[in-house]
Amino acid sequence: MKVTSLLAARAARTHRKAWAAAFAALVLTSALLGTFAIAVASAGLGHARVERYAAADLVVAGDQHTRYTTKPWGSKPETATTGLTERVRVPERAVDVVRAVPGVRRAVADRVFPVGDAGRAATGRPWEAARLAPYALRDGRAPRHDREVVVSGGHTTGARVTLRGGDADTTYRVVGTAHGPRAAVYFTAAEARRLAGRAGTVDAVGVETAPGTRTGDVYDRVRAALDEAGLRGADRRAAGDAAGLRVLTGNGRGAAEHLAAAPARAGLLELLGAVAGSVVLVAALVVSSTVAQALRQRAHELGLLRAVGATPRQLRGAVGREVGRVATAAALLGAVLAVPAHAGLRALLDARDALPAGLELPSPAWLLAAPLGTAGVTVLIARAAALFGCARTAKARPAEALREPEPGTARRVTGLVLLGVGVTSAGTAALQHGRTAAAAASAAALTMVIGCALLGPWIARGALRVLGGPMRRAGGTGGHLAAANCAATAGRLGAAVTPVVLVTAFMGVQLSAGATTAHEGREQLRDAARADLVVHVDGGLPAGAVERLRAAPGVRAAVEVVHSTVVVARREAGSPRLDRLPVLGVTAPGLRRALDPGVTDGTLARLRPGAVAVSRERARDLGAGVGSAVSLRLGDGTAARLRVVAVYERGLGVGDFLLSRDQLVRHMSGGGPARRRVLAATERPGAPAAVRAVVPGARLSRGAAAVRDAVRVAPADQALADVVTGAVVAAIGGFTAIAVLSTLALIGVGRRPELALLRRVGAGRAQLRRMLRLEAGAVALTGLTVGTAVALIPLTAFTLTATGALPRLPLPLAALIVTLTVTTTYAGTLLPTRAALRGRYPTR
Repeated sequence: MKVTSLLAARAARTHRKAWAAAFAALVLTSALLGTFAIAVASAGLGHARVERYAAADLVVAGDQHTRYTTKPWGSKPETATTGLTERVRVPERAVDVVRAVPGVRRAVADRVFPVGDAGRAATGRPWEAARLAPYALRDGRAPRHDREVVVSGGHTTGARVTLRGGDADTTYRVVGTAHGPRAAVYFTAAEARRLAGRAGTVDAVGVETAPGTRTGDVYDRVRAALDEAGLRGADRRAAGDAAGLRVLTGNGRGAAEHLAAAPARAGLLELLGAVAGSVVLVAALVVSSTVAQALRQRAHELGLLRAVGATPRQLRGAVGREVGRVATAAALLGAVLAVPAHAGLRALLDARDALPAGLELPSPAWLLAAPLGTAGVTVLIARAAALFGCARTAKARPAEALREPEPGTARRVTGLVLLGVGVTSAGTAALQHGRTAAAAASAAALTMVIGCALLGPWIARGALRVLGGPMRRAGGTGGHLAAANCAATAGRLGAAVTPVVLVTAFMGVQLSAGATTAHEGREQLRDAARADLVVHVDGGLPAGAVERLRAAPGVRAAVEVVHSTVVVARREAGSPRLDRLPVLGVTAPGLRRALDPGVTDGTLARLRPGAVAVSRERARDLGAGVGSAVSLRLGDGTAARLRVVAVYERGLGVGDFLLSRDQLVRHMSGGGPARRRVLAATERPGAPAAVRAVVPGARLSRGAAAVRDAVRVAPADQALADVVTGAVVAAIGGFTAIAVLSTLALIGVGRRPELALLRRVGAGRAQLRRMLRLEAGAVALTGLTVGTAVALIPLTAFTLTATGALPRLPLPLAALIVTLTVTTTYAGTLLPTRAALRGRYPTR
């Protein structure tokens, strides 16, 4: 123990400069993993914000989840669950059932629906539901008659307002003003029931318990009463979906208000889980490479200790303690830096509006201790890399310990196997969808990078056979020196190439996959959007507005468009999976004049309730064609078996499914009418005036860009995914760039005696600088070439399947990767050797 402690302490002091590069890599590793840990924990604690039901002790709401159960191969049945974005309704008779439960003081039915108020969107609710917040009167009184309202802002008591609810305009008298959010309008219970529609159902039931009763006891009674009454969510017909009504308490009450919060939280956790493997693998690879290189610089020193009698256990103990000291300090510093890094990520999410309204991601003080756990993981990775790096020297017999170790056959075979596994795994990306496919492509690239790391010396030798001749011919004496040095130290060159391959392959896959998909989507949407005018009315379109627009002078076609989601149940490697996809609901008359999805089979004229049009890629995945049936779950979880009437080719532009507007609207939340748009194809400049005459109060947006914005289908959490993915790519890209710099700096520190010797035997500074530049160029060129090849294999499999196009990378992003690689390579090669080139020769 004393011997190992002494060796570790002396080595740590002696090799401070060599460990500085490893220290930087370990700090960044710990900071990245710590930031990731806080983000995952915060998302795990996330919940919907409680606002409208803050004063309710319990809330009865529909179960906003749909489930799919299947039995994987040779395993027990598994169930997949995903959130629903449209409200699952509560049967109105549930109000009476809850009201009769002992301990319930009051049960209030809540209905939420859109209304148009003087050209702006507002939210309508029954006045009784205001007490659930509670929102109290500031002035006036409660509404008593159907033509009386209470408003939360913008009007004064006694004024008359014209509101659009449903498909008609009605004039009301303001009898009071209340606290609460602006643009809220409160009606009598009867008027709210009429305007909300959906007879026999409510949005939620707010419950106030009697004084002196425990909320937990009332919860049990309400749950039992609902079960005994046999109440289920309205229109729930999904086979095997036994979900019913939920009784919510505490922070769970917010789920009844903010429907997008729970799916967004689940999507964030899924996204973080998808990149978790990549983050850990990259961190382990970078740390292992850096630590191994630091030990490789001292191979002769370790061999000498072994030769003079140090036992393998003493060597391993000394190296482990030495690395442990460096790693512990670096990991703790990284853990501290993880806190502001996570704060920066949250600020970026807020600045981009990437989080849906109502989603709370708490960060309690105790959560800040999470990076300490990842700091421990960082230390373990470093110690494992150290023990692996010195294993060969420690096991060698003393007489052989001073020999330069040569890469063994096992390393070569393992590297080739990993390359084969990576190539095979790239095919998995072609069988997946969306983010899962992108994650599979990234994992395949990382597997191949690890294979390249093991095959580094052989890759370096192969590269030198190609580059050696040009280096000698073009570089003069410096070129001869560079070629000879690279040929003699292929292992060192291989270690330098590995991080370059990693940064090129990882950033190439992540950036190119998204850029290719986005580009193809934009191109398809541009070709599909034929309209030139978008018509929107706050509070919903008046009855018959679309028909009147079609007859308006100068209007060739008018198509109503609504956005919603559907859920597709499928198997993935035998396990159940639910994909929530954005979809369009459209009216069929004149559709191809306003929106042309590129039909290749069938006809859109038969698109009506009970029918669906499917993109060519999704039809292939489902094994569907014109005349066959596909099973979908609509936005509120209702199962529907729809007949395919058309197959189209522009799925990336308009989505995988086109449904009838009428069918989709029946399963949309109260905000459905407000989310409708009309796409109009006009043929003369005076058409907008005719449109305004037909639909008074309409807001018009003209131009191709406005039409594309109205049609564009994207997951609700697309902005969240873009921000998180971009942040992860930037962090890991910068992290691996630092790894390139650190590895080359370690190599440069070890080469100072070599360069000093070359100076003493007559080599000039210019010759040595040229030699170093040519070596850096060889490293950069080899790394970029191999990294590009590693990235192209999974990328091509992914993009050909997902988009039908070859991978593409915008020129600025490609230039960024090349510039980052070349800059760090040259800096890492030249900066550590400045002292030797100036003539100050090291004594060690």
